[in-house]
Parts: sequence; structure tokens; C-alpha cells
Amino acid sequence: MSAPLLELRDVAKGFPVRDALGRRRGAVRAVDGVSLIVPKGSVLAIVGESGCGKSTLGRLALRLIEADQGQILFEGEDLRGLSARALRARRRDMQLIFQDPFASLDPRMTVEQAVAEPLRLHGIVPRAQETQRVAELLSRVGLRPELARRWPHEFSGGQRQRIAIARALASQPKLIIGDEPVSALDVSVQAQVVNLLQDLIRELGLTFVLISHDLGVVRHIADRVAVMYLGRIVEEGPTAQVFGAPRHPYTRALLAAVPGQGHANAPLLEGDIPSPINPPSGCRFRTRCPYAQALCAEQVPPMEGAGHVAACHFQQNLPPALVGQDVDTGGERLRRLQAYFTDQTQRQGELA
Repeated sequence: MSAPLLELRDVAKGFPVRDALGRRRGAVRAVDGVSLIVPKGSVLAIVGESGCGKSTLGRLALRLIEADQGQILFEGEDLRGLSARALRARRRDMQLIFQDPFASLDPRMTVEQAVAEPLRLHGIVPRAQETQRVAELLSRVGLRPELARRWPHEFSGGQRQRIAIARALASQPKLIIGDEPVSALDVSVQAQVVNLLQDLIRELGLTFVLISHDLGVVRHIADRVAVMYLGRIVEEGPTAQVFGAPRHPYTRALLAAVPGQGHANAPLLEGDIPSPINPPSGCRFRTRCPYAQALCAEQVPPMEGAGHVAACHFQQNLPPALVGQDVDTGGERLRRLQAYFTDQTQRQGELA
């Protein structure tokens, strides 16, 4: 792997739980001891059930919320040690695409004002060139420059997300974190936006962290996958290996949850998700894992492996998983739609 652009070391974050009188009664351990490396120019996907802590982890990586412990290294510099002024300057290199395009754009700002705001904050171009630069950014994401004077409510969901992507690109970042950037869109629009993201990653050499629960999108776009459960990473490795030969029972359960796939040898999950206020001892997945033994309650399983790692005491003893080429995870429909829209774009270019 190339040198890391972003590295998280033992990062943790808890949110206090209070009773009706405001007295602290505990803490939700949203992220608990997470370590990750994101090499330059790579695409890392973070997947897991809703509430597992993946969106919180993305915000911690950008220091939008403060971590309780650990290091957040960007190009070797610990973001937690930066002053407010230094952090603001550093954020030019890091941007976030939010999940909801209807909420992430200020309804009181035109598209031109929204996209130009990062240009102005970081002094990227002279004020006289802002309009031209906004037009270039809108063109890059597939929108006509003359739309810049319109308001967010005049656009569809897919168009709004393109505007949000243009705004993220405005500061010329090295890292973009996409917090479920296509989950709020129709499948056909998802294919267009995924095509756009792939083109931008390739053309601009971006490093991208994709937070998602859509395994079809993840398999199609990511180089590596990290699987998260109750605030911890339980498996991480190259996408083809994680999908083709998952080593953690929870990863297998996620793949088996895709309708109509019939994932062989997948564990049947039982019981409810444990409370993050009082998670199980040892392995946090043990209360739902059919392979759990006494050791799982006594010791936290270490991340073991070379390149493809998993936190399971018995990963070497699990029955073989279904081979990767037999598991589609819903991506075939996305690929067909992507091919269609790519073909349409090429035809329009030929006619022009």
C-alpha cells in the first residue's frame, strides 16, 4: 500500500446519557478503540448496521466532533493537536458529502453562493473569478453553468447531490468522506452519482472514504472494506477478499441479509442488538453469534491476519464461505444502470 493519507489510532468517542433531571447515567460508546489506515488515492468503505458508529467515525476523522481518546493523523499530522485556526486551514484538504441532499444545502443561498463559499473561506481564487470557477465546478459534476443562480428547492435529489459534490470539490481537497451519499436517491439516480464519483476519484486522484450500508455500491466502488459492529471494526481487508471469503461471522451475516442471495454457511442471527450503553464483554457480537464459546465472553478478540484481518477467536475454524463470484449483493442492477447512463453520456458527446 502507498503512504497513508489518513490514519486513525485507537480512536474512541462516547456520548453521555442523562436522566430526566439531567444527571449522567452512563455513556453510549459510539466508537470504541478504532484504528484504520487510508492510503493515498484509495477508496475505503465503512459498512455496518444503522447505529454501529460509522457516521460518527467519519465525523471524528474530520474532527467535526472531538474524540475522547486516540490519534487522528492526516499526512502524519495529529489533527487533535491543532489550534482552531490551524484546523480551519487544514480542512481545505478534507471535505464531507452528507447523506441528505435536501438538508445539506442552505435554502437561503443560491447554488453559486453555496459552491463559492469554500472558495471565499480559503481564498482559493480572487473574488472576480468566483463565478467562472463555480461554472467550471458545476460543469464537472454534469450540471449546466446557467443553473448557478437557482435555489436548492428548484432541483431534484440527484441534482442537489451533484451540487453538494461540486461544493466539496471547490476547495481542491485531498480527502473526501461520503456519508451514505447515494442512499437517499432513487436507484437510477444512484447509478449516475456513483458513475460521477468514480470518474472524479480517477481523474483527480482523490482519496475517498465511503460510509454506506449498500453492499452493491460498496463492492462496485471500494478498494478496501472495513466492517463495523457496535463501535468497533470487526473485519477489514481488500474488497474482493472480504466479499469472497469473509472471516467474521458478522460479515457473513451482512452478506446473507441481501434478499435472494442464499449465502451458504451464513450464521442465522438471533436476539436483539445489544445496548451500546452496556455492550457485552469480550466479543461484542457473541450474543448473536452461533459460533460463540466461553472464550468469546472472556477476551476481546484481536485483529489477526495479513492484509485481510478479522477480530474473531475462531476465524480459522469457521465453515467455508460462499465464493465471491456467486454473491452479487445487489450490484448487478447498479452495474446495468451505470452502463446505460455511461452509454447515454457517450452518445450525447458524439452528437455534440
